[in-house]
Amino acid sequence: MSIWINSCNLKKYNKLENDINCDVCIIGGGITGISTAYYLSKKGFSVSILEKDNLANKTTGNTTGKITSEHDLFYDYLLKSFGLNFAKDYLEANELAIQNIKQIIDENNIDCDFEYKNNFVFTESLDYIQKFKDEYKSLKKIGFSPIFNEKLDLPFNIVSSLGFPNQAQFNSIKYINGIIYNLEKNNVQIYENSKVIDVKQNDDICIVSTKIANVNCKYAVITTRYPFINFPGLHFLKMYQSTSYAIAIDTNMPLFDNMYINFEQPTISLRTAIYNNKRIPIIAGFTHKTGEKKDSENPYFFLEQIAKKIFPDYNIISKWCSEDSISVDKLPYIGSFSTFMPHVYFATGFKKWGMTTSNLASNIICDYICGKENKYSYLFDSKRFHPIKNIGEVKNIVTDVSKYLVLKKLNIKKSDIEKIKPNTAKVMKLDGKIVGIYKDEINNLFAVKPICSHLGCNLNWNNTLKTWDCPCHGSRFDYQGNCIYGPSVGNLKKYEI
Repeated sequence: MSIWINSCNLKKYNKLENDINCDVCIIGGGITGISTAYYLSKKGFSVSILEKDNLANKTTGNTTGKITSEHDLFYDYLLKSFGLNFAKDYLEANELAIQNIKQIIDENNIDCDFEYKNNFVFTESLDYIQKFKDEYKSLKKIGFSPIFNEKLDLPFNIVSSLGFPNQAQFNSIKYINGIIYNLEKNNVQIYENSKVIDVKQNDDICIVSTKIANVNCKYAVITTRYPFINFPGLHFLKMYQSTSYAIAIDTNMPLFDNMYINFEQPTISLRTAIYNNKRIPIIAGFTHKTGEKKDSENPYFFLEQIAKKIFPDYNIISKWCSEDSISVDKLPYIGSFSTFMPHVYFATGFKKWGMTTSNLASNIICDYICGKENKYSYLFDSKRFHPIKNIGEVKNIVTDVSKYLVLKKLNIKKSDIEKIKPNTAKVMKLDGKIVGIYKDEINNLFAVKPICSHLGCNLNWNNTLKTWDCPCHGSRFDYQGNCIYGPSVGNLKKYEI
């Protein structure tokens, strides 16, 4: 569990038991949904939030908590792919989001350990020096003055770096806790453990359905990180999901100061935070496409090796992981879900920069619903799809889907169950059924049908997290088959052994 979740107990809310009516129903209780509710309720809309588990306990509660406009080396790509004005507006929009977040904190007196810090991207590889030079030149063309090749206080052989001044970091859960207080004052209805299974638009009315009750509303907003509705929209063809890991450590050694992330792989992301009245380091990274890492590769071991290199004397406080959506052209989708559902909006594909982009998205969606033009909405046009520009990425997604839709038939005898080592899992054929079996540390067996309940892809076992992960669209299930990350809304079939 992350230090953010450990540091603050959010209020618990009841399940939606009866049909309700409101102006706007927001599906997903993470930072994007809660921020959208904040802006809409201030405009006088009646708003409800439906969260399938507990508020902010997924990506928002397991973030690194960086608020920055520097999204890796990104502006040279934007300038060359979309033009100077596009790249300039993207930077301006994200800088404005940082200001907006600080304004929310100040107006609501939220104590969330907000701090201004410089953010740096760095590399230890000579192969990437030209990319850093190109990024610097593109930023100067945009009219921005980055920090270039400053000596960093890290024990790495850094050959190039590029930094953005006056970025920020915070405790995401404390931030959410402060906003929730404001939502209650504005009569926002919040429901937890209320999984939405369908959204329909009939004329000018949207019907948001759970298994128990419906919300009838004028507008629906999907902020679930990855859309759980496949048709219309076909957004599962335009995005994939990736998983990252983090550790928080305690040390009495001198700490680095700012925020850092490397450019090469495996990813290394660094920052400090206040936890139990002491400043501690957070080391995150080892990003990979969900469902595609081999069991032999241990992300936490990698992060611990980085920790040992920087702080030879340390203790691990906490470990956690998070999942994020990435679009084929690396830009978020923010806006109308589909031409056929004009009153349904969504925001997704934040590419691991959701703390900043969540504020952008909430303002854009609020303006859409208010009938107001937002200067930056064109950057994230939700109806775009440029397969020619991104043919390599699209081809990879389609290939992955077709690769995992069909399970390999494993002719393994029942006696082979004994060969499964404790705390590991295997896929095998038993009594004519393809079964995924996990054996815990005391040899209890948990058997599921290892086929994703989203679109039928073959699941892979993640031995680090003890989950069944979908390499097609990123759904994840615990070893008992319970869905813990979407877009799937259903659990796995369970077998008795």
